[in-house]
Amino acid sequence: MSGKVMSVEEIVGSLRSGMTVGIGGWGSRRKPMALVRALCRSPLEDLTIVSYGGADVGLLCAHGKVRRVIAPFVTLDSIPLEPHFRAARQSGAVEFTEYDEGMFMFGLLAAAHRLPFLPTRAGLGSDVTRVNPGLRTVRSPYPDGEELIAVPALTMDAALVHLNRADHLGNAQYLGPDPYFDDLYAKAAERCYVSCERLVDTADLLKEGPLQSLLISRSMVTGVVETPGGAHFSTCEPDYGRDETFQRAYVAAAADPQAWKAFRERYLSGDETSYQEAVRQAREGA
Repeated sequence: MSGKVMSVEEIVGSLRSGMTVGIGGWGSRRKPMALVRALCRSPLEDLTIVSYGGADVGLLCAHGKVRRVIAPFVTLDSIPLEPHFRAARQSGAVEFTEYDEGMFMFGLLAAAHRLPFLPTRAGLGSDVTRVNPGLRTVRSPYPDGEELIAVPALTMDAALVHLNRADHLGNAQYLGPDPYFDDLYAKAAERCYVSCERLVDTADLLKEGPLQSLLISRSMVTGVVETPGGAHFSTCEPDYGRDETFQRAYVAAAADPQAWKAFRERYLSGDETSYQEAVRQAREGA
């Protein structure tokens, strides 16, 4: 199987320090964590991360890879605040551009359609313009003359997304309850890389879901890689749910430098195969 199939190392090796990288998924749901872990192992730095953030943002902050985060939130869902991102913000280690969730979506839409901005009512009446003084408003050119927030396009050098299934050409399918705007990331970025739970033949893509579940077209994709368990410890329904036990251990370790050192040595010092084996052993009580 050839086509656009790449390894995790080849995907990360194609990226460069200083890039703006979009990461799909939502909070602690269907994140391309195998690719994020590879980014953490890489020499890349000074990244701008665009994300409905979760542990993807936190891990990259913990490894010193991030200069700036653009996000509406950085959460683990069942645990409200991502601890490494919170620590990075409190210490001033990373810059943060915060948008309302709806504004963030309009930023992705603008970039996907190659527009400089899109107008929206989202964020009006809130403090978002105070915390982001660079935001501008525009007035409708029509008789109503309504004033709207002009959300700048969230353009990206590369996007990383994780789907349930994909073929060797990059057509990719989600089987869970929500697309999480992954198609907008793919369209908004100059390059898009897809990790998936399983690579299948193109003819088999519709065996598990309807045509509408084919979220990402090969025309949007630069490379694709099979990474079983590659969203862990976030959800990847229906293949698996969020690993709440692991997530609690991750948060507990983040609170203490020595505990984090031990956690990082056990789970993050090797490659993806080593990570998955360490997770398996932890699950089995080894």
